[in-house]
Amino acid sequence: MARTVQDTNLDTRQARTRLTARHKPYWRLLDQGCHLGYYKGKRSTAWIARYFLGQGRYAEQRLGLVDDLADADGVAVLTFKQAQAAARKWFSGQAHKVAGLPLHDGPYSVGHAIRDYLGWLESEGKRSAQDHRTRAEAVILPELGSIEVAKLTPARIRAWRDGLANTPARLRTRKGATQNYRPLPKDDETKDRRKSTANRTLTILKAALNHAFHEGQVESDAAWRRVKPYQGVDATRLRWLKHDQAMRLINACPEDFRSLVSAALVSGARYGELSVMKVGNFDPGNGTVFVAKSKSGKARHVVLTDEGAQLFASLTIGRSEGELIFLKSDGEPWHKSNQARRLRAACKAARIDPAVTFHELRHTYASLSLMAGMDLMVLAGNLGHAGTRMVEKHYGHISDEHRAKIIRDTAPHFGLNIKSKATAITLR
Repeated sequence: MARTVQDTNLDTRQARTRLTARHKPYWRLLDQGCHLGYYKGKRSTAWIARYFLGQGRYAEQRLGLVDDLADADGVAVLTFKQAQAAARKWFSGQAHKVAGLPLHDGPYSVGHAIRDYLGWLESEGKRSAQDHRTRAEAVILPELGSIEVAKLTPARIRAWRDGLANTPARLRTRKGATQNYRPLPKDDETKDRRKSTANRTLTILKAALNHAFHEGQVESDAAWRRVKPYQGVDATRLRWLKHDQAMRLINACPEDFRSLVSAALVSGARYGELSVMKVGNFDPGNGTVFVAKSKSGKARHVVLTDEGAQLFASLTIGRSEGELIFLKSDGEPWHKSNQARRLRAACKAARIDPAVTFHELRHTYASLSLMAGMDLMVLAGNLGHAGTRMVEKHYGHISDEHRAKIIRDTAPHFGLNIKSKATAITLR
């Protein structure tokens, strides 16, 4: 049960009389993205709830009158405590709408935990919210959604996790049609990939349950804390392009898409970051481009090479700061998944088989930067990572041949005069 919030300005009638009448309510934060407002006009007062929907938008609901002039009846006239309870009930319904999940009554279930977690992600503006929602609706809620969180057991969670690992990968399917799947995994590498996918989905489930635990919805987190991910299956399997492949790919792209691909290769930025990047985000004086919102939710300045700065300058010169830098040839923005088919076609024309994904252009930037000697911490900052851990995990894979070359070029040489005691045998 959520605790009642205290506020010395709103708790009592006497405290509220000291507040000045105004057009805007006095807002009090109850939870992340959830506010209770006290509206004090010249002739009336009212309680108002406000819920953050994401992208700067709010939903508001009038809850009832304030017990300033009449005694509270718990329905039309509410005390501060009663207004909080009414607001939380309304917030619950709004969170369901944001999460795209049906509203359920009864004990606090996994479905409730997923709903609240997705609502929180939305209120925080996390870019991962959509991916988490898709995975939850596809593989978490159908099997676990109706189970009461307090009755979850480690064995039940492991059985669900193992079921995911042994199920073939889903293929994109038209809405309303029977779900399509890849063939059942047979080789060890494919089986490991399924286990790695199960690990990522388990992480989402545990994040939702941990959120519920920290919000006081359940008393213990022991059940899911005891379930560990599969070990040794998340080894990095990254692919990147060599310089000549990257150049062939750039040349094979149509003009509008070429700008987007080139920008990814010179900046390491993600598709989602580039597609919303505006002209004003580029600073020609410093040779940087500003990423306002990344996957982690943190902003960063990407330092560009001279070539990268020239590319962005050519794309932004003479344009207004509020315009999107990257537009399709018809003037429309680049939307989700607009890049996939175009990239496959460009890879086919450039004789790159199998085709790379757009995210592998980011891997290309990182890998080639490391091979050229870029410092790990510098690369991590440009990619938007807080430290070097993720860079070491994903990009500490420089080939043995390149590592050997670095050692031979940089290890100390002493000019040793080495004479061999062996005599070469000459064959006649």
